[in-house]
Amino acid sequence: MSITAPPETPGIKSTTKDPRKLGPFRTLSGIPHAGLIAVLIVVIVFAGVETDSFATSVNLVNVLRQVSVVAVLAAGLTLLMTAGGMDFSMGSNAAVTTAVAAQFLAHGRSTTFTVVVSLLLATAIGLVNGLVVTYTNVAPFVATLATATLLDGVALLVLNGLSVSIGEHLSALGAEKTLGLPNLLIVALLVLVVVGLIMKFTVFGRDAFAIGGNEQVARLSGINVNWQKLVLYGLAGALSGLAGLMLLSRLGASSPGTGGLQLQLTAVASVVIGGTMLAGGYGTIIGTCLGVVLLGVVANALNLLQVSSYFQQISVGAVLLIAAIANQLHKKTSPH
Repeated sequence: MSITAPPETPGIKSTTKDPRKLGPFRTLSGIPHAGLIAVLIVVIVFAGVETDSFATSVNLVNVLRQVSVVAVLAAGLTLLMTAGGMDFSMGSNAAVTTAVAAQFLAHGRSTTFTVVVSLLLATAIGLVNGLVVTYTNVAPFVATLATATLLDGVALLVLNGLSVSIGEHLSALGAEKTLGLPNLLIVALLVLVVVGLIMKFTVFGRDAFAIGGNEQVARLSGINVNWQKLVLYGLAGALSGLAGLMLLSRLGASSPGTGGLQLQLTAVASVVIGGTMLAGGYGTIIGTCLGVVLLGVVANALNLLQVSSYFQQISVGAVLLIAAIANQLHKKTSPH
């Protein structure tokens, strides 16, 4: 199922570009995301040839677990960016959620209580971002980057600079499988499918495309833009919390530096590589999935090849920069 922009809404002049001409790796010979798929295949073949352990079931399952956390963040970010928004604090939100949940579990709170409170906290953080962006007209990038810096500090305070273990709590989510698939992957796939269906078949999804295409026209057409933005940022916060819990379940502990900017940049890079427009108006869950997998495979291949972790960070930044430039060039050259 390919998630593309919906048909033109009556009364609104469509500002959505032709998806065949949008974003890096968009379409080759009429096949959506053919370029991105080709790059992914090349990377997989190279990794399989250069390392004996890449194609093993243990390694592939490990890759799927790792990318699942990024996929949940990227799903929420895809929907938000489609509406012209941006949240650079999602990784830091996940870090705070991980720290708070770890402290709760370490001090005897029940798993159910911990999960509910952590998700509510993450959603509240997202709503605060939405309120700031919507009612102060501060640029989303500036507002959420400031929030990210604040949240990174809060996470360190909650942990007091120490690693907090959760023992066997959440192990069913982080370590076990269902029908041969890691439970983390199943959760990520469910989130991606739900977000994809929202974008494709709901009024809420159509309104997100309209807002991203032209916010002023969307207002004039009767769309409650402010309410829509609040819901979008709240949803982004909730998914950040879910990603934080998933990360905690996989690692079994929360430590200083867990989540944060590096996780956020990987999610942003995945979404942009997948072709979602930075300026809004177009988004694709399938492209996001391919971007997530590509970055996950690249990171895993670099680890197996014993490439320094510094170069891994360089690779993510370089890919994000190239994708952003290509995205902008396509925006300028595509017909309006």
